[in-house]
Amino acid sequence: MEFLLPLLTLATVQILAVISPGQSFLVISKLALSTGRPAALCASVGMGLGSTIWATAAMIGLAVALKHDQWLYAMLKFCGGSYLGYLAVSHWRHSHDVASKEMQVSKKVTLSAAFLQGLLTQLANPKVIVFFGSIFFAFIPPHAPTWVSLICLIIVFCNEALWYSIVSFAFSVEKSQNFYFLAKTWIDRIMALVLGAIGVKLILDALQIAGRFVDL
Repeated sequence: MEFLLPLLTLATVQILAVISPGQSFLVISKLALSTGRPAALCASVGMGLGSTIWATAAMIGLAVALKHDQWLYAMLKFCGGSYLGYLAVSHWRHSHDVASKEMQVSKKVTLSAAFLQGLLTQLANPKVIVFFGSIFFAFIPPHAPTWVSLICLIIVFCNEALWYSIVSFAFSVEKSQNFYFLAKTWIDRIMALVLGAIGVKLILDALQIAGRFVDL
């Protein structure tokens, strides 16, 4: 029960980030409209795997920071909080931007090619590792056992793959996209508030850790 709340909070924050429209969303919706649902579903699994790879890399960095020293841990927390603050401002500023709805007709692709497209779309965005590192620092206790880390990776994969699978089903019917784009402003604003709050928490935690060393 000790780790239940951190895991639920992690899952909630990450799914909000996934839902917020971006490059991955456009790739899946375009595949669903122009190529078909099966290809979009395969790309969804690829995106889930890509995010899991970045999340694993972020966890390895977290473990190294904890093993090295608390000063490095505090510094990474501060940098992560600052980055999330930047993302929060960016989401809020661009909440009124109109998401692209130009889904051009493309050639049919094989299921393996669609999977690879989804995987490479996620791997081509190294900023994802910074995001995962930030939320892991925010929610996962330093003394968490290995099984908690494994559950975190499962959460990341399931959130990505399941959400984009839903998008694949919804966008196989073209008119469905209108309902989603209408909610874009509020999705971005909610995400901005959540990221901002987490960023402030990380910065305050970092200052508290640094303050203990100064007192010594």
